[in-house]
Amino acid sequence: MAVRWTGGHSSSILCLAVSAEGLVVSGGERGELALWDGGGAPVGQLRLPEQHDVTSVVFSSRRPSTLYASHGETISVLDVRSLQEPLERFHVNEEEINCLSLNDTDSSLAAADDSGAIKVLDLESKKVTRSLRHSNICSSVAFRPQRPQSLVSCGLDMQVMLWNLQKVRPLWTTNLQECGWEEGSPQSAGQFLNPPLAHSLSVASCGNVFGCGAQDGKVRIFRVTGVKFERELEFQGHSLGVSQVLFMPEGYWLLSGGNDGRVLLWDVGSELGKQQKSPAKSLQRKKTQAPASSRKNGKLNQVSSGEQGGVVPKLSIEHGEKVNWLCCAELKGCRRVLVADQSSSVSMYPLPEL
Repeated sequence: MAVRWTGGHSSSILCLAVSAEGLVVSGGERGELALWDGGGAPVGQLRLPEQHDVTSVVFSSRRPSTLYASHGETISVLDVRSLQEPLERFHVNEEEINCLSLNDTDSSLAAADDSGAIKVLDLESKKVTRSLRHSNICSSVAFRPQRPQSLVSCGLDMQVMLWNLQKVRPLWTTNLQECGWEEGSPQSAGQFLNPPLAHSLSVASCGNVFGCGAQDGKVRIFRVTGVKFERELEFQGHSLGVSQVLFMPEGYWLLSGGNDGRVLLWDVGSELGKQQKSPAKSLQRKKTQAPASSRKNGKLNQVSSGEQGGVVPKLSIEHGEKVNWLCCAELKGCRRVLVADQSSSVSMYPLPEL
């Protein structure tokens, strides 16, 4: 059963983040920001100027009280110790921002937007140092841990790209529609009907493995080697688009959330190990239509690994609403997954010991 966190928002919650100190922030429609303690009580609220939807929030890793929030075309810098008017505001994007990512040295902030642009802001000079581009909406961008000059991105152009901040052009690009199927197969026919528009990215803590969730219901896992990346795994557990993927803080456990209202937990590491032993085998959030469904009670189902061949989820949460955002947090000594959806509450589920 889900524990509901209520009282922080009046409408849909679109994004979540957790600080190193265990504070949770949620951003929602009409500029609403809420700050929560580990027990799920709202301890701060703010409505940002212009009341544009808050689409992404990210905490500084080196200054846990500093929060970056995107709303409309603006990035606001806030101090969560006193959640009041923004300390600073950056207006460097020309269209609505979909995703923010901060590198682990706190030196660069990337903002991906509806025009397909990724603006990279140097936080010391407070100037844009790079403007990178997709040919359609850029839905997600993520710096690679331990590599502050390197980032990956994906978009509704079905492209996944690897970038280095020293270059304007991508180091490597993969088109998901051309990735991992043979012409004439049932899978290829399905992709033409339901193209793999890419919605979300997450990089594992090692920095070399990342996952991508797409509209065709599949999760794809890639491994970076030098200046390129290769597809390692591809699996499907969602009947509709995958709106969110999230690598947990350590290892290769991956959470995925979908437009089908399910949250799944995958053990990617065990499958990566198989791929390494057998090299021959190696190889959207609010903008998508929400399915008509009623909220369920958030059942957690253990999934038997013997149900089917290939990669199967280790845990299935029947959340019952389209997933807008996922966040993993250590709260009161227990690992939890927090889910934002079309409602005005945050749902919290326990996760098993890994």
